[in-house]
Amino acid sequence: MGDVIRTVKVKLDVPTERCDDLHQTKDQFLYSANTTAAWAWRHPNDYCITSKQKAENALYAQLRDETELTANLVQKGIRRAIEAIKSGVARLEKGEKTSQPQFDAWSVVYDKRSATFHRDHVSLSTVNGRVECEYVLPDDPEGTPIGEYLLNEDYEFRMSTLQYDRSTASFYLHARMRRTTDEQAQSTTDSSDAKHRTVLGVDLNVDGSIAVTSTGAFIGNADEMNHRRREFEKTRGSMQQTGTRSAHLSIQSMDNREHRWVQDELHQVSNRILDEACVHGCTHIAFENLTDIRDRMAGAKRFHAWTFRQLFEYVEYKAEMVGIEVEQVSPAYTSQRCSKCGFTHETNRRSKHQFACQKCEYELNADYNASKNIARKLLKRLHSGQMSSGGGAPCQCALKSGTLNLNGEFNVSVKSTVEGESTDKPTTSVVGH
Repeated sequence: MGDVIRTVKVKLDVPTERCDDLHQTKDQFLYSANTTAAWAWRHPNDYCITSKQKAENALYAQLRDETELTANLVQKGIRRAIEAIKSGVARLEKGEKTSQPQFDAWSVVYDKRSATFHRDHVSLSTVNGRVECEYVLPDDPEGTPIGEYLLNEDYEFRMSTLQYDRSTASFYLHARMRRTTDEQAQSTTDSSDAKHRTVLGVDLNVDGSIAVTSTGAFIGNADEMNHRRREFEKTRGSMQQTGTRSAHLSIQSMDNREHRWVQDELHQVSNRILDEACVHGCTHIAFENLTDIRDRMAGAKRFHAWTFRQLFEYVEYKAEMVGIEVEQVSPAYTSQRCSKCGFTHETNRRSKHQFACQKCEYELNADYNASKNIARKLLKRLHSGQMSSGGGAPCQCALKSGTLNLNGEFNVSVKSTVEGESTDKPTTSVVGH
């Protein structure tokens, strides 16, 4: 048992006379983000600001004067921009070309200070006071995400996102719901102790499973995402050949549908990654550094690079709400190193699917092996940063059947099977890590 995190999409019944208030709120929220991005990008003297505190100190008062947003919404706009600036800086450090972040997608981030969440309605802060919006609920919500999470008193509301569907002129709340057990509450208290660190490693893929964790979870379906995207592209190409205004409008509508579908998929994947981290009492989640993902991963086109970066950002901001840190590590040799004995060689990768160590003959799914190596890299970094030279503080990787520390000591979970067994679930991996 542990934390359970779910995102529920629910349509809002917004009073007609208040719709414009929400649109204006969105405009000013994005204005705050774009103003921050313009200030922080290569300023001053080609130095990008990546500190949320510095940005708030410099811009908060100005944006409160220039907008009618509440303090919390101004802060959320500033922080959204700084997160994007951080990604841009990482690319610049790699010598890659990138540009100042621009925000134009319809979205506003709300938490419990800018919104009051109820089981049947929500009260949202706007530029013109609060607006009360009832949820559009199904006649029989039992068995639906709305019934299981939104209406379930065991779940509490967390930070949520308001979005707008232009094709139907409808507002939707992507409500973040969390259930906390007594056991997890104790685990959270324990993990807040700086002496206790448990790392969940995550390997991302362009086919097979979107993400594979060091706990042996195979999450999402990259093949389905690739197929859906190819279908969108095929339909878009046919429409572009007609060249009519109607076709142009249809393409725009289809682009919006595709974007919403991808975002929903990535939200689900990020939720499951966070579930794994919470259930296993993790204090950290480790990803490979994504800044040069297109160069390192075979077949990782612009779409994949965008989805990976978006997924990382979703996990990062959701993890922050539950006190889990998300960090990136170098991707070097994560696919070639044996996670059991440490022997590293390119011939260890028997195929895209399977890893077989040429030294100790350990065999397992290649993505699962990589995810454990990713966790170990962050584990070593955290361990080396300990103040005590004795290294006695508990610092461990979360695996599917227990934990492993840097001394090679494996603690088996009584709920799980033996760690040494092969993980050969039907997924493919990416070569060229």
